[in-house]
Formats: sequence, structure tokens, C-alpha cells
Amino acid sequence: FLRCLCDSNLQVIDTMALHMPPEKLFNQLMPMIQACLASKNPYERKGGLMSLAVLAEGCADHIRTKMLSSVLQTVCHSLSDSNQVVRSAGLFALGQFSEYLQPEVSKYHAELMPLLLGYMSSLKEAKIGHVTKAFYALENFLENLGKKDIQSYLPTLMETMFSALNTTDNLKLKELAVSAIGAIANAAKEMLVPYFCTVIENLKGFLTDTRDEVRSLQTQALDTLSVLARTIGKDVFSPLAAECVQLGLNLTNSVDDPDLRRCTYSLFSAVSSVSPESLTPHLTAITTLMLLSLKSTEGVMVSAPSMCLHMQEFCVLPSLYPCVCVCACAHQFPHEDVRRAAFGAIGHFCRAQHKVWQDNPTEGNHQALQKLLGVVLPCFMEAVKQERERHVVMGVLEAMNAVIKSCKEEALQSPDRLAEISHTIRDVLKKKTVCQDAGGDEADDDDQQAEYDAMLQEFAGEGIPILASAVPAETFYPHLNDLLPLIMNKAKSSCTVADRSFSVGTLGETLQSLVNVQGGRAVAGRLSNRLLPVLVAGVKDSDAEVRNNSVFGLGALAEAAGPIISSNYPMMLSLFSNLLVKESDRRVIDNLCAALCRMIMIPDWTPFCFQTSFLFFIAWKHSSEILVHIDMIVSHSCYSFLTCTSMMRISCSSTLNRDSSELT
Repeated sequence: FLRCLCDSNLQVIDTMALHMPPEKLFNQLMPMIQACLASKNPYERKGGLMSLAVLAEGCADHIRTKMLSSVLQTVCHSLSDSNQVVRSAGLFALGQFSEYLQPEVSKYHAELMPLLLGYMSSLKEAKIGHVTKAFYALENFLENLGKKDIQSYLPTLMETMFSALNTTDNLKLKELAVSAIGAIANAAKEMLVPYFCTVIENLKGFLTDTRDEVRSLQTQALDTLSVLARTIGKDVFSPLAAECVQLGLNLTNSVDDPDLRRCTYSLFSAVSSVSPESLTPHLTAITTLMLLSLKSTEGVMVSAPSMCLHMQEFCVLPSLYPCVCVCACAHQFPHEDVRRAAFGAIGHFCRAQHKVWQDNPTEGNHQALQKLLGVVLPCFMEAVKQERERHVVMGVLEAMNAVIKSCKEEALQSPDRLAEISHTIRDVLKKKTVCQDAGGDEADDDDQQAEYDAMLQEFAGEGIPILASAVPAETFYPHLNDLLPLIMNKAKSSCTVADRSFSVGTLGETLQSLVNVQGGRAVAGRLSNRLLPVLVAGVKDSDAEVRNNSVFGLGALAEAAGPIISSNYPMMLSLFSNLLVKESDRRVIDNLCAALCRMIMIPDWTPFCFQTSFLFFIAWKHSSEILVHIDMIVSHSCYSFLTCTSMMRISCSSTLNRDSSELT
């Protein structure tokens, strides 16, 4: 009962951390936590550490910026506590910090890694639950170390892992060590080569074991083998690729276990990124297994999308088409995660087939692409309108956007498809889909519904600039004209910061898309009178993100509309000048420099030469101060601006020479 009560209290703290302002929460909690940490009662010390641990996710920014050193010192001290209960809580807290407080936590590797390694060496006689927490802390910390940081610890780490694999019969400890080797491989990459053969021999031994009790260990061995395939280097892993594929097939043929199949598909995907030819002889068997998993109520749709992308050069669509057909009926899957993954998979299939057609532009490949798009895109649009789970619809919109971005006009060959997709986006922006029905999710409170709806609309809005870049501007203009008011309405001062940022950001991206499409200049010019006031108001916004997106939008408008809006240049330059006087956000200054560059590249800008140069030098002054702190983001735009300024000098010089010759 007491344990359940403790868990409930931690859940309450976790929930508060996710939803309350951190300053207010910490002012109330920290005195109680500090009292617990100073207590002589080990369970009270444990409670203090566990409370710090569950605060890490929701209050990550607050802890990182204001108290990271002190909480890490507290956790490190707990690892030498005389009571194992306290040490276990400290390990859990360190694992939480390593997961949620990156990248700052990794900077303390010189203090934390020796402590963890020393602690790991003393665990042989510890209870497995305590050992599990130690590996949890170690893995989370290792996952975020780079090659340079892990190098000095690698020999000790691998010695510890091999000791766990070879000197114990405890299968759980072996499983933990195998998992940790995967984390080490992610950080060390090719530096793990000296240990590779020993690791592989151990993994092969586990994967050929026929005992039922090793199933969990085998699953972890497959996961780690997948990590090695992706990180150790193609030259090292390729000679083993065919053997690994066969090991995976043997396991799936002999063991009916959904977790094992999931890890096997992940292995196939990883191998295909290094040695796709190793899978070619087994494509029929692999796709048959995938189909069985797709049709199974216990199977989970995983790695097929990634594997399809890596195997695109082999034109595997005939083998995968049955999988596409099953995925297209995704609304029949009972589990929402499976439905979302299935929609993602068929989007990957479309992009893979498009790449096949690009590399080998035969009529057959083109027909296969159009056949696939003819099944998938209507399926996407129907799902957006009828699916009840918001996060599934987000996945569908994301997949549809990716397909259109990749396939461009090929995705819009059907006469009515552009209109249908535009109407689908409009329905989401107007909250007319099933998942946006207020009664659809009874468990959601109003704030959560509003947050989900905002996220949905952002996914839908991302489709507008993608469509604008896929077809001639005049073709899309009627649909754009229909969608723009729905976007512009979110730029009002009464809207949330997130809505205002989304609105002006979408307008800017859409204008940027018009730059490179046929008829884009004329359409941008037609839109300028409507969009200019919205973007100008955004530049004056109190939020830096809104200002940043608005400045970008004005630069995109100048580039897209060109001389059509040159009469607005004095107003825009005055606006930028006023902004530079008080702007402190580096991203805004960076985009302001980029906007000036775009203006300079337009014909007939020379009347504004002096004012533009003056603004540039003010921006450069800001940038020089930032360059002292080695800020490469701002300097990139400013160096681009120098190039444009050189062009400006040449143009100004030629103008002066022309005027002089006319006088003579």
C-alpha cells in the first residue's frame, strides 16, 4: 500500500511538472525535497531523489539553466549512500537527467563517467533490480556522448560488458549488457571496431540458442545487431550482412513471437542500408513475413518503411504491392499506433517508387508510380476526414506532405486531386474533421483539445507551401486564395503566440515556394497587398519567434514579387531600420540580413542602395559582437550579404559610369 501511495505521489509531481510554471512549482517543492534529502531516514532520502527525477521531463529547461550543477552533485553524492534503496533512487534520477537534460548533462562526463564505471564494477553481487537501474543510468548517459567524449572510457566499458556476458549465467544481466553495447556503439561508432568480432561472436551465440528462456535476450541481441549495422561502418559489417539476414529469417521461421519479428524487421532495415544486395534473394520471404505481421492483430508495423527506402534502387514495388494494399486498409487496424505506422509506410512506398522511376524513367515504372499514388492519396484524404484519433491524423498529414514534396506534380496528375487535397487542408483549418469534433475524445480537457487542434492545423498548414511548389502558380492560385484567409486569421493580436508564429511562418514559406514556380511572380504580386500588412504587423510583434518568421516572410515576398512591390521598399527598409535599433534576438537579425540580401538581388533596387548599405553595416555590427561568441548562424547570412554588397557596388559603379557617359 505504501509503495502504491508513493508511486501516486510521484505521478502527481510528474503531472504538475508538465503543466505548471516551473518557478512556482519549485518554490513549493524544493524546501520539502531538501528536507527529505537531509533526512536520516533512507526512504525519505529516496523520496527526495525520486521527486527530483520525475521533475526532469516537465521542468527540463528550468533545471538545465538554473540548477543543473547542484542537482547533479546531489545525485552523485547519493551513489555513495550506505543504503542501496537510496543508491537505486540516485541511479534512476541520473538516468532521467541523462534522458531529459541534454546536451548540458553530457558536459559533466569527466565527473559522471568515472563514478558510473566504478559503480558498475561493484555490482556483481547486487540484486538484479538494482543492477537494472545502474544500466539504465549508464545507457541513457552513453546515448548522448560523442566519439571524442567516449574514447577514453571505451576500454573500461567494453571490459565491463564482456565480463557481464562471460562470467555469469544470469540471462537478465546478459540482456542488460547487450543493450548497453548498443548504446556504446551509438556513441563510439567505428571506434568499436577492435571489439567488433568479440561482440558478434557473443550475439551469434545468443541468436542460435533454441531455449525459450533466452527469447528476451535474443530480442535485445537483434536490436544491438541492428545498431552495429548502422554504426560500425559499411566495410566492417558488409561481410556479415548475408549471415545476419539468414539468422533473422531462421528465428522468425522457428519462433512465433511479435517482439522478435519486430526486431528482425529492424535488422533487415539496418542491413539494407549497408548491403541491400544481401536482402535481394530473400525479398519474397521477407515481404511474406511482413504481410503476416500486417494482418495479425498482435503484430506491429515497424521497419518496413525504412527498409523500403533503402531498397528503392531494386524496384521492389511488385513484391511490396500486397503490403501497400493491406496498409491502405489501415482504418481496419484496431490499434491506433499501427494505423499511424501503416500510413507512414505507404507514404514511404510512394517516395521509394518515385525514386525508382527517377533513376529508371521507363513507362512501366511511371505507371507503377501513378497506380500507387492513385491508391495512397485518396486513402490519406479519407483518413484525415474520418479518423477519430488526432495523433493518427497528424501522422497522415505528415505522410501526405512528404509524398507531395517528393513526387511534386506527379502526385497531382489526376484532374481533381489538387482541389481534393486543398479541400482536405481547408477542412482541418476549419475544424471540420471527425477527430476535431469536441465530443470525440471525452478524456481530453479543453486545453488539451485546443493544443491538439493547433498541432493538427500546423501539420495541415505545412501542406500549403508544399502544394505551391508542386504546380504552376496560376493553377494553385484559386485554392491558395481559398486557404489564405484561414491562415491570416491566426495572425491577429488576440491569437496565441503559437498561432501568430504559425500564421506568418506559413505565409513566408508559401511565398518562398512561389519564387521557383512558373507564374510565381505575378501571383505573389497579386497577393502582396493582402499579405504585406500582416507581415509588417508581425515584425512589430512582442514575440521574437513571430518577428523572426515575419521578417523572413517580408524577404520572401520581396524575392517572389520582385519589382512589383518596389514601391514598398522605403517602408520595408524603414521598418527594418527601426527593428535593428532594439532587436536582440540573433535569429531575427540573421533573417533580417537574409531579407536584405533578397531585396538586393532584385532588379531596380539601386535607388535604395545607400539605405540598404547603412542597414547592412548596423546588422554587421550586431553580427561582429555575436561572432566573438562564435555564432556561425548569423555570420553565414552576413557573409552572404557581403557577396550581395559586392554586386551592389558593381551595379552602382556601372550606373554612375553610364550617367557620366551620358553627360559627356
